[in-house]
Parts: sequence; structure tokens; C-alpha cells
Amino acid sequence: MPRLTSADVARESGVSRTTVSYVLNGKSDVAIPEATRQRVRDAAARLGYTPSAAARTLRSGRSDLVLCVLPDWTIGPVIDTLLDHLTTELAARGLSVLVHHDRGPRPLAELWRAVTPRAVLGLAPFAEEDERAMRQAGIQVVGSALDEDDHPGTFSVPQTRIGRLQVEHLAERGHRVVAYAAPSDDRLAAFADRRLAGVVLECERLGLPAPRVNAVDLDVASAAAVVRSWRAGPEPVTAVAAYNDEVALAVLSGLRAEGLRTPQDVAVIGVDDIPAARLAAPALTTVWQAIDAQATYLAAAVIAALDDAVDPPAQPADVFHVIARDST
Repeated sequence: MPRLTSADVARESGVSRTTVSYVLNGKSDVAIPEATRQRVRDAAARLGYTPSAAARTLRSGRSDLVLCVLPDWTIGPVIDTLLDHLTTELAARGLSVLVHHDRGPRPLAELWRAVTPRAVLGLAPFAEEDERAMRQAGIQVVGSALDEDDHPGTFSVPQTRIGRLQVEHLAERGHRVVAYAAPSDDRLAAFADRRLAGVVLECERLGLPAPRVNAVDLDVASAAAVVRSWRAGPEPVTAVAAYNDEVALAVLSGLRAEGLRTPQDVAVIGVDDIPAARLAAPALTTVWQAIDAQATYLAAAVIAALDDAVDPPAQPADVFHVIARDST
């Protein structure tokens, strides 16, 4: 079936293609009677015609797209929630979000040149050459980082502070021998390594032994084997700082399989406060992250980058804190 064009709408409504273009692209500064505008809209609806986004971009020199670039991370509840909030915030400003999961060898430049976004938002710092090329092409670039030191002056959610908060909470409850339950997926290393670094730093600050570190698969057998290794020796582990809530829930399963009680024998703390954390038995202590506030900040940063009249947003103060529950 041939693709519908504005010429089809013009014939159907009995007006010129120029009038169709003005009406369907919302040109309000052109004197067109409302009855004519409605006739064009009705004709377009009958035919099922919508203006080409690519054509609009060519005419205006810009699109309404914000390209959000995700590094090669796994997608879970936190990223899902962030993208949902971000999409809602930007939609309220007339902007659409296109999410690109940066996997494979395809250069980022191929994508942004093809879709001509108004802005590109990165959830991790861009390579200098990529950022420079986008800015030279007139595209606004907004970045974020996993720690303050990664990209000074860029919004960040310091992952090392998350690990420090976990150990601080466990130490306040009298624990000295701490383990870190790492994820088994290498794609999470950017987060996991930084959180582990925070655990190590806080153990050092408090004079605790270095944490015992093991990767935990999301199954009972793997978690039980790791728990056995932690409990062996003259100083058994009595507290676990887990990479996130999913890993923490696996640890809880491993503890039950080994006949150990939580928190009496081993306390456990996770990260993210996913819904399952509240439903666990015992309910899981976790580090809550202000995902909605982060999304609001990033959306506001995009708007400020696109509009010189808008001031850059202030970074949110309460990015995360511990929610204490029965597991500690």
C-alpha cells in the first residue's frame, strides 16, 4: 500500500498542501479559518495520516527527541523506575525519550546522526571525543556519573557512599566481621566495585577486619555455599552488605538453607528498596535511593540545557539513606 502524504490530505480536504502543513504542524501564526483547520484535521483522521517526524526535523533543524544512552548494564527495577520517571517528566515539556542500550560495536555517532536529537542524556560519562562531536553538531549533552571523582561538576550518585552507609549501619548494631555479597554478572562491575570500595573504606575507618568478598548467584545453592565459607574459621561472618536487594534476598535464602537465623546469627543489608524487600521474611534492611528525585533532576538539567532562560537545577540533597527493617 502506498504511503500516505500531505498531498492525499490536501485532495481529501480540498485545500493546498501548504495549508495542510500549517494545520497539521500546529502553525498558529498563519490566518486559516477554524472551519478549514477542522476540515484538514478530519481528513487526516479519516485517512490515518500523521506528519513525518523526520520531515519536521528537516524543516525545523531539530527534533523533539532526547536520546538517553544506557551503558551495557542489566535492566532491573531501579533503571526501569528511573526511565519511567524521566520519560514522564520530559513528556510534560513536549519531549520524547528514545532509550539506547549501548551494546555491541556500533558507534554512538551513527545513532545520534541518524535520529538528530535535541539533547543526549548519558547515565555514565561519555568519551571526550563523542561529547565534543555532539556539541559541535549543536546537540546539548547532559551527563551523569557513578561517583563524584569520575566527572567533577556532573550529577552523580556516589556509589562508594552506599557501601559506607551499609557498614556504618551494621557496625552500629555491634557487628565486626562483615562480608560483601557481590553480583555474579560482570556488567554490574561499575556499580559493584565502587560499592565494595565504600565497604572497604568504612571497615578501615572503623578498625574492622577487611570484608570477606564473594560473588553470589541468584539461587539458593550458590548462596548457601558462600554462606558456609563465610561462617567457617575462627571469626565467622555475622553481617553481610549485599550489592543490591536481589543479591541480599539470595543471601537470606542461603542462610535459611544453612539453618541460620537472621539477624540473630547473620544480619543482612541490601540496596534499592525494591518491593520484594518489604515482603521478605525477615523484611530486608536496605539503602533507599531517591530515584524519582534523580529523574526529576536529570529532566530539569535537560530542559536547562535546551533553554538559556531556565536555571540549572540544584542537585537533590537526600539521594539515599538506610531503611532499617528486621534483617539487621
